[in-house]
Amino acid sequence: MPRLNPLAPPYSPEAAAALARMPADIALFRTVAHNPRVLTRWKEGGLLDRGSVTLRQRELVILRTTALLKAEYEWGVHVAFFAAKAGFTPAEIAATVHGQASNWQAEEAILIRLVGALVHNASIDDVLWREASAYFDAAQMVEIISLVGFYHMVSFMVNATSVAREPGTPAFPTRDEAAAAQ
Repeated sequence: MPRLNPLAPPYSPEAAAALARMPADIALFRTVAHNPRVLTRWKEGGLLDRGSVTLRQRELVILRTTALLKAEYEWGVHVAFFAAKAGFTPAEIAATVHGQASNWQAEEAILIRLVGALVHNASIDDVLWREASAYFDAAQMVEIISLVGFYHMVSFMVNATSVAREPGTPAFPTRDEAAAAQ
């Protein structure tokens, strides 16, 4: 049960304007629209445009971050909207949740490790930084760290407000489902 119900029409003029700028009509955005200024800042600070990392790399960072933070709502939205475009297999999608070994490319394995370090330690040690720097330049490292930070915030929002999953979005796979996908 949501702790904050997503706004429903009729919206205030401020909320309507903020929601009109969002890329989709989803419960998360209607929940954050309780504070239209914050929703506008989310849009202005969003990282879903073409950045310095590939779509697949971006989505891997987002999926792993939201999975580690148990933000099933946001993980499911990104699986539903972006996983196919990013070329993820069912086994890779499941691995973002359960961390089972997968056939990740070398730079993808580094991304998984970077996300884990940032989520668990709020930092990246020197060894991992050097390893990551072999694959990612300074602009990409800034974007990766920012993605983890932004989706950490989004995870806080969906978890704290108990946003209900969007219709048609997947739940986290169970360990048995993940094993079957391998």
